[in-house]
Amino acid sequence: MKTIQMEAILATHFNYVQNIIVPNVQWGMGVHECDLFILRPSGYAVEVEIKVSKSDLIKDKEKWHEHRSYKIKELWFAIPEKLEPYIEHIPERAGIAIVRPYPNGWGRVERVRQPTKNKNAHKHTEKEAAKLARLGSMRIWGLKRKLAV
Repeated sequence: MKTIQMEAILATHFNYVQNIIVPNVQWGMGVHECDLFILRPSGYAVEVEIKVSKSDLIKDKEKWHEHRSYKIKELWFAIPEKLEPYIEHIPERAGIAIVRPYPNGWGRVERVRQPTKNKNAHKHTEKEAAKLARLGSMRIWGLKRKLAV
């Protein structure tokens, strides 16, 4: 399963209609790189770290930031079902979401472990929400530019 396919399935699962969901947030929000950054109407953020290979899953342990930030309330690791035997490499505080594909290219998400909530996480302001929405808009236009050529 490809990362882009998982992103689409996860965005549906985490409800992109209700939440602001932006892929590959690397700057602008004052956090480490997040595969999916989700801002809920409550003002609290969720990070989803997507892993599609065993080597990438194991290598994630070397990240200096350890997926810790006062700007993130929940951390999820999303993996395809082929990586399910390797969940011991996922931090204990992280939720685990297994993405199971359908033959048509879509799929479903099974939450097999809930995350430990970061009690020190702060609510994002309306200004930060607008900034995240702007980053998401920039992603859309960048993608359209790529598709147009």
